[in-house]
Amino acid sequence: MSKITVVGAGKYGSTTAQRLAEMDIVQEVVLTDIVEGLPEGIALDMNQSGAIEGFDTLVVGQSDGYEKTAGSDVVVITAGLPRKPGMSRMDLLEVNAKIVGDVSRKVLDGSPDAVFIVVSNPLDEMTALCRQVTGLAHPRVLGQAGMLDTARFTTFIAWECGVPAREVQALTLGSHGDTMVPVPSACKVGGKPLPDVLSSDAIDALVQRTRDGGAEIVGLLKTGSAYYAPSSAAAAMVQAVITDSGVQMPVCAWVTGEYGISDVYLGVPALLGAGGVREIVELDLTGEELGNLKGAADAVRAKQSDVASLL
Repeated sequence: MSKITVVGAGKYGSTTAQRLAEMDIVQEVVLTDIVEGLPEGIALDMNQSGAIEGFDTLVVGQSDGYEKTAGSDVVVITAGLPRKPGMSRMDLLEVNAKIVGDVSRKVLDGSPDAVFIVVSNPLDEMTALCRQVTGLAHPRVLGQAGMLDTARFTTFIAWECGVPAREVQALTLGSHGDTMVPVPSACKVGGKPLPDVLSSDAIDALVQRTRDGGAEIVGLLKTGSAYYAPSSAAAAMVQAVITDSGVQMPVCAWVTGEYGISDVYLGVPALLGAGGVREIVELDLTGEELGNLKGAADAVRAKQSDVASLL
């Protein structure tokens, strides 16, 4: 029986569980949380929506442990505190490191063969921490960042150009934060290179808005952070793993020499399948884009090295 576990029943986790249930690609989705009754109540409500939405996936909630997660094929970790206005992702490092480390150990006990997808912030550091705590092979632990950031970049380009998002091809690499690396050279609008459609100033503005995309939403919400687009991104990654599709996605993956970068979790294009990351894809980047990617790697590597002291 195929099973997915989503750890954390907040807005991000519960919406991810909903999207996965409605995809109807597994027999069971387990939703866990430390708040008594919360995941069970959400699961009951979600199951009843199946009669309308037409899915057969069983949603199971557990707030008193992790026993029901045993045998999961994929584990999505959304647990942790969200940002508040004025906070950076790095402000969450210490508190979320303890949460992510604890749940990673507990879920691994019952699902030693699972692929772990981390979405908790700060993303790059929490992905490295999950891998360190679980001791799993690097390809089986990955983070969700590039899919979300690329969706934001795509949306902003589409709005600026007045075209449907489906006509835009975009890409972001690097970290999920200030050293994010949008890649204009890989972007097209209606098949035309982005620099042929927009001025360099307009592109720079869209790049900056993409980097600030999460903070912009946090500032508007005031009491939480984004979850609709993030949950779509996470669910797409899970689907690629569960269906062993081999589809290419920008994800936070362990880099071992690609792009001249080694030994760091970083946002790169990768082929995803049943074992997690099948292969990292090396694209032709401009000199500036490659330099920015290496700069992002240096910044992330420095922070990831601090994670060990938090365990």
